[in-house]
Amino acid sequence: MDKLKIKTLGELKKSGYTSRSIKEEIRDNLIKKLQQKEDTFNGILGYEETVIPDVERALLSRHNILFLGLRGQAKTRMARQMTGLLDEYVPVVAGSEINDDPLHPISRFAHDLIAEKGDATPITWLHRSERYGEKLATPDVSVADLIGDIDPIKAANLRLSFADERVIHYGIIPRSNRSIFVINEIPDLQARIQVALFNILEEGDIQIRGFKLRMPLDIMFVFTANPEDYTNRGSIVTPLKDRIESQILTHYPKNIDIALEITGQEATLSDTQKSTVQYSDLIRRLIEQIPFEARSSELVDKKSGVSARLSISAFENAISAAERRALINNEKNTHVWISDMMGVIPSITGKIELVYEGEQEGPYQVAMNLLDKAIRTQFIHYFPNPDTLKKKRNQQQQDDNPYRSVQAWFDKGNTLDIFFTTSDADKIQQLYRVDGLHALVKKFYKGANEKEAALLMEFVLHGLAAFSLISKKIVENKISFKDLMGSMLNLDNSASFSDEEFDSEDFN
Repeated sequence: MDKLKIKTLGELKKSGYTSRSIKEEIRDNLIKKLQQKEDTFNGILGYEETVIPDVERALLSRHNILFLGLRGQAKTRMARQMTGLLDEYVPVVAGSEINDDPLHPISRFAHDLIAEKGDATPITWLHRSERYGEKLATPDVSVADLIGDIDPIKAANLRLSFADERVIHYGIIPRSNRSIFVINEIPDLQARIQVALFNILEEGDIQIRGFKLRMPLDIMFVFTANPEDYTNRGSIVTPLKDRIESQILTHYPKNIDIALEITGQEATLSDTQKSTVQYSDLIRRLIEQIPFEARSSELVDKKSGVSARLSISAFENAISAAERRALINNEKNTHVWISDMMGVIPSITGKIELVYEGEQEGPYQVAMNLLDKAIRTQFIHYFPNPDTLKKKRNQQQQDDNPYRSVQAWFDKGNTLDIFFTTSDADKIQQLYRVDGLHALVKKFYKGANEKEAALLMEFVLHGLAAFSLISKKIVENKISFKDLMGSMLNLDNSASFSDEEFDSEDFN
């Protein structure tokens, strides 16, 4: 018999249906998934050998869980995916505010209804997607919000006294009975509100005002917290933390390859962008390197963390920068250039918290510094390390320097200006002006086509600037490359720079 056709308590009993607690339900379904070699959490990358096994162990132990980690570490996403471990449908007493189990009712409403109608008590079926509750903890959250309070309007409408249990208005936790309930950023809850959760976690029952309620709620609790919260905004009170059986530490991607997978999975591109803009693995790696640089930077607050959302939004902005340039130049297709990376600066400034020294530098300059560091780090994976070449003293070793002809071209006083809106064809033509640049790229990448070679040529210029072999200056709507010594000498004539130009000067 299709269980969804069961409409009454009597039919449910005849079907042989047996009730389980939500934690038993999750445990049983998890066991089946593990035995069948199915993924427990889909799309959660980088946690396969760390966080996910910890979560599976906690669920097998029927534990409430605290995810402890910095922002942007998929804590809430993992909690939401736990609904996939629930039964597809469970029966509830029709009309119950707290999802009463027909075989084990706990509310006054359900008890009265079953006493009145017996086996004819109507039941409905609740889908697992509806068995999830979530609350962001904020200082203004009250006990009434979470647990409940007396409802004077209900008392007046039903003509009941305040001493009658039926005048209670249930909060979000009782309404999440037989569900997964998540409280995000638990330290932000006031201590007295956290205390109100003690009995629910320990005994499963609730206390509202002066009512003597014994309602053994059946809830799987998941809490999330940022370690920063323990010192900056609040803390988890010790008795509450003691009642949360498993604390699981989350982390950021441990290498760029995992970060690339995450960004590729999460970034949202329109069909137009996908058909118009191409991007290379080099561009993607540069973008992913930025948060890695930020997490180790002395200018960025490490306690706040650097979310994986930085590289996702940066990638989307880089694509949009290339798309905008193509639209301006009426180009049907283009690819992301290194100069388009200037478009990711807003994605960086909005997603990093600075320490005092970083605030003195300013968010824009810190973002530019992180971008240059990302270029510097990735450059040596594609071309010889310029720092190593600097240490070579004899003439033979200097002659082997692959960057010698490029530096020489700038040493002669030549300047290369790359405008942010330059068309692909014009940019390629400009890059070929630099003596030895194309030959250098072809020496290391013989099979590169014209566009690939041009991108690598531009990358060489940015790399040499990052290693202080040539000068790079951001001036309004262009990037200007010139010789390093001439650029330094020009500093003596400060009147030649506008304030905006001076602020965006990259001294490396």
